[in-house]
Amino acid sequence: MESRSSRAATQEYPNPFIHELKLTKAQWIKGIILGCTLLPIRVFLAWILLIAAWIVALPRLAGLSQEERSKPLSGWRRWLFHPILWLLGRAVFFCVGFHWVKVKGRKADVKEAPILVVAPHSSFLDMVIMFPAGVPSVVSRSENINLPVIGALLECNQSVLVSRRDPDSRKEAVSELNKRVTSDGSWPQILMFPEGTTTNGCCLLRFKTGAFVPGVPVQPVVLHYPNELDTIRWTYKGSNWFQVLFHTLSQPYTNITIEFLPVYTPSEEEKKNSRLFAGNVQKVMASALGVPASDYVMAGRIPVSKLNDLSVPLESPGKEAMTLLYRKGLGPRDVEAALDRMIDRCRSGAEGTKANAEELASILGLNKKTAIHICSLYSKDDTVDLRHIYFNMAALIGHVDEISLFHSAFAAFDREGRGSLTKEELTELMGALLGVPQQSTEELYDTATEDQEQLTEESLLLVLTTHPIYQKVTKEILQSKRLPSANGTSVNNNRSLLNSSVNEDKKSE
Repeated sequence: MESRSSRAATQEYPNPFIHELKLTKAQWIKGIILGCTLLPIRVFLAWILLIAAWIVALPRLAGLSQEERSKPLSGWRRWLFHPILWLLGRAVFFCVGFHWVKVKGRKADVKEAPILVVAPHSSFLDMVIMFPAGVPSVVSRSENINLPVIGALLECNQSVLVSRRDPDSRKEAVSELNKRVTSDGSWPQILMFPEGTTTNGCCLLRFKTGAFVPGVPVQPVVLHYPNELDTIRWTYKGSNWFQVLFHTLSQPYTNITIEFLPVYTPSEEEKKNSRLFAGNVQKVMASALGVPASDYVMAGRIPVSKLNDLSVPLESPGKEAMTLLYRKGLGPRDVEAALDRMIDRCRSGAEGTKANAEELASILGLNKKTAIHICSLYSKDDTVDLRHIYFNMAALIGHVDEISLFHSAFAAFDREGRGSLTKEELTELMGALLGVPQQSTEELYDTATEDQEQLTEESLLLVLTTHPIYQKVTKEILQSKRLPSANGTSVNNNRSLLNSSVNEDKKSE
């Protein structure tokens, strides 16, 4: 199978990161009545069963050294505890409303498919898949090991733990996963959610490659929730975990259909290219679900679409920042004046480009709380790079024409004034223009330096305005998403990047 072509994903698919449950008055009344009666009973019974499962799980690894725990369980530790834990776990989900679990297809044996890939990932309640799947091991965040009861169950299950903040932890997890899936069935199957986060199910996110790096056969498993009320979804915006739990447990029952698709055996090309392997499995599962296979991913805490190696936010942080500033009483001219103060500070070099919340509050002329909010849109740390705020917001409001903006951005990240950028500087530059940190811009760099050794302003501009994929970034981010400027309209001095490129081509002719 061939790889999917890149897409202008920001507008082609519905947003999978938003789910708001809309209830009629009658549904609200019904939910309150059942929530006050059925929900407490269900929560109580579920906790009793979870604690029972925890008590059963504790002796499963008792007396084993760390080295012994790194090997697959065998003998009485497996055959005695496994069916008991399966029964208790299934009883938990029965109590919360999953009375009937419809299963379609056949689950493959561990030797046929060492990995089960499950989608769409809707919420923590998707873990009901564990029981038709025979309680396989899972890949989970290392932070979950500290959760009461749940942490002990993960340890008992010999889960593969990975920290999202530690690159070394990811490497160790990949190594452990590879060891298990190539053990010829010695280890249990591994269950993974390749989307990596929860969505509303309207499309499949671009699959992460972790499950596909080993290059072994995988069995796709798709989840259907054919219910009158879609209470399951826990998304980036919309229903939170408590609302999901409250509304789901307040329903008389919850239907789910688990469909085991045929085992997908990778070709030699797919074994060498995990991105191709993941993309093709994603298409198979999307087809079974009847939804699109998108290029959306969650980059840190920000939903983005992927255009080659660039991460393009579905909603620019600058847009939210502008809305917040307007709510706080700043007019368009006030915002432009604040942007000028930002770039002046960056150019002076005296105070540097980094600012904390107090310094940002001073620049904006607002309180610290507002500054902290804006800072959090662009950075996970206590400080923010003012260049990222300036260039992202200036592009959105048309503070200056695009040619001047691009020239200023290039100069701002050309630290030594060489007239060229390194790969790292290009990554920072694109992160500032797009409003989200970029993991890598190596493809863009290689494309722009194909016929020369250094990345100059002219060569980068040429790629961003003529390349069929990167041109979409220029058009969608630097032009079409404009917000009103000081005079209420977007600045347009007939000096857009795209127009400039066309004019230069005509001159060269």
